[in-house]
Amino acid sequence: MTRLTWLQPGDPPDAFPPVGHALVDPPGLLAGGGDLSAARLVAAYARGIFPWYSTGEPVLWWSPDPREVLFPAEIHISRSLRRVIARGEFRVTENRDFPAVIEGCAAARAASAGTWITAEMRAAYRELHRLGVAASIEVWAGDDLAGGLYGVRSGRVFCGESMFSRRENASKVALAWLAAQCPTRGIDLIDCQMPSAHLRSMGSRPLPRAEFLSYLI
Repeated sequence: MTRLTWLQPGDPPDAFPPVGHALVDPPGLLAGGGDLSAARLVAAYARGIFPWYSTGEPVLWWSPDPREVLFPAEIHISRSLRRVIARGEFRVTENRDFPAVIEGCAAARAASAGTWITAEMRAAYRELHRLGVAASIEVWAGDDLAGGLYGVRSGRVFCGESMFSRRENASKVALAWLAAQCPTRGIDLIDCQMPSAHLRSMGSRPLPRAEFLSYLI
């Protein structure tokens, strides 16, 4: 039986076990503990690992197999969403207000089934944004932030972390905008981490972990 590896805050940032050691149940759980330092997060994403845990839990690190991904060329934009984009109902910006986007994502998760975007997590990703590693996409309705998403760039992958909508279609507009920018940014893949009906409706699909890792180089 594979045992879960526990990291200590003083361990080197890259002290993760091989992703092949991830548990089958729960699927993809690789390690626990450590911290959310910028160096550790960068090392984790470069290895196909991401943190995901709830308030009151230790930091948990995951690398599921298969990985849910979205190839930009495969994004499905429904007729209704195309009409929304064509009408110019929303304005899209990049990195204009990262803190507001991550707070919006945290609030949206808390309103549904409890947030995993803890205060510690928000602080860590704000630091990644300060370092130019994390990015946000904002969707505006007039002067109001209607939705958006944030994530981390690693190799040829944009690792999507979370998205939110305060108005219908706002998060879909953010994802469609991101997919359209990918070819000129050298991004071949959008990492969705785990499957959801929302992402599947827009074209995401599972990819073997070994193949996913090849895009991180």
